[in-house]
Order: sequence, then C-alpha cells, then structure tokens
Amino acid sequence: MRNDKVKRIALFGLMVALAFTFSYLESLIPFNFGIPGVKLGLANLVVTVALYTMKPYEAFSIAIIRIFLAGLTFGNAYSIAYSLCGGILSFVIMLAFKKSKLSIIGVSMLGGVFHNVGQILVAMVLMSTISIAYYLIALLVTGLVTGLLIGIISKLIVNRIEKIDKKRSS
Repeated sequence: MRNDKVKRIALFGLMVALAFTFSYLESLIPFNFGIPGVKLGLANLVVTVALYTMKPYEAFSIAIIRIFLAGLTFGNAYSIAYSLCGGILSFVIMLAFKKSKLSIIGVSMLGGVFHNVGQILVAMVLMSTISIAYYLIALLVTGLVTGLLIGIISKLIVNRIEKIDKKRSS
C-alpha cells in the first residue's frame, strides 16, 4: 500500500513537471494568427490526460500548480489572473462533461472554449468594459480547434496508458 502512494506522488510530480515544461515550450513557439493571446494549450494536454487517468483533485492540483509556476516564471500577476480564471472554469466544465457520454475529444474542446470564456470574463473585469466580448467569437473558434487537437492527442495517450495497465494486470 505504501508503494502505491509513493508511485502516485512520483506520478503527480512528473505530471506537474511535464505541464510546466510544456508551458515553457509553448512560450518558445511563435504561434500567431493575428489574435493576441492565442496558444496551443500544450500544458492542457497533461491536465486532460490527468483528468482521465488520475483522481479529479490531482488533475485540478496539476492545473493550478502549473498556472502559478508558469505565471511566476514567464508571466506576471495579470497572466496568472487570466490563466487561473480560464483554467478553473475549463477544468470545472471538463470534469462535469467527463461524467456525460461526451468523448475525451469533446470534453477537451469544451475545455478549450471555456478557458477562453474565463479569460474574456477576467479581461472584462480588469478593463471595466464589456466591449471586449466581441473578441470572444475568434477565441471560441480557436478554443474549438486547439481543444480538438489536444483532445485527439489526449485520447491516444489515455488509450495507450489503458493498454499498458491491462498488460500489467494480466
């Protein structure tokens, strides 16, 4: 029993490190479609996989720790506020829809969309205007596309993990 706990802690640390590394790699990729702030969401790949392979509180903790680490290392208080609001809203929606019949790809797409919704909400509060909401249309499209890509990759990874687990248990 103790050995399982040590493995879970090691896996948790590995996932946090991987999410943080993906955040760093993403900051190096020049991804610009004329829409400021749009990212691929590579770190969300780790969170999505964790949501399907770990306990929900562990996946949520990975997301929050990664947001603070990346914000403190590569960003500022504003980037933390945007990411935190987007990340929490995204996670809550993904967790809720994971329990439905929606596939991991659909869940990831919802996560991408609601991450952007959360960020727009923060922008509206910080800028004291609702006029920024027009920007949401472009962000919804990019959230769907990046969520689709992250979902497809997440599905491949989760399927591989399940296959490995089946081999170990037999």
